[in-house]
Amino acid sequence: MTNETGRRRAPAMSPEQRREMIVRAALPLVVEYGTSVTTAQVARAAGIGEGTIFRAFGDKETLLAACMAEAARPDDTLAHVAAIALDMPLEERLIEAAEALRGYLARMGAVAGALAASGGLRRDPRLLGAPSGEGRDAHSDASGQVRDAHSGASGEGRGAAEGPRGSAGRALPGREASMAATRDVLTGLFEPERDDLRLAPERLAEAFQFLILASGRGGSSPLTSGELVHLFLHGALKGGEAG
Repeated sequence: MTNETGRRRAPAMSPEQRREMIVRAALPLVVEYGTSVTTAQVARAAGIGEGTIFRAFGDKETLLAACMAEAARPDDTLAHVAAIALDMPLEERLIEAAEALRGYLARMGAVAGALAASGGLRRDPRLLGAPSGEGRDAHSDASGQVRDAHSGASGEGRGAAEGPRGSAGRALPGREASMAATRDVLTGLFEPERDDLRLAPERLAEAFQFLILASGRGGSSPLTSGELVHLFLHGALKGGEAG
């Protein structure tokens, strides 16, 4: 009778699950080493053989493109924002949303910055966001998952039956769809106060989105998320509007 005292074989993964696992292991290394990261380093971090990486991605450039696409996926962040409780005060809702969105932008910027610094963004156009192949699929999947999470987490008025569409009714491409999905979930945060707002929730959501994007440009913002939200809601003057 044989004793089972050795290592147990890890549960079988689907090809997609294996790719996701490898990308998760690779992302911190990409931030640290940029395009200089080796497949051997990624294999050690993932606890797999180096050959598994090539079977999953074909070459290192495709793996790096997948890492950039994963860093650019907004679905988890937008699902978080969509699930913010609407019974919280508006200011608290917006602070939580700002923290989530700024964290996402920082993570994406860290990966893109590391790749750009090591020449990856110039050498391989796929690393700019992968307009085709796996990167495109990642953006498409992200938009769909965000909409599902948005609808399920936030109830009537915050979800959407279909994805973001342009004026002609066509589905928007990746970046535009991501921006539109962000506006959708932010709009939901303003809805409970619709009757008390100076502008429609949709317009305020767009303005707030641009404020968050601008705060992430050129490095860290001099303002905290709480300060940004306070200025957005109450302005720069003490005591309200000037007479």
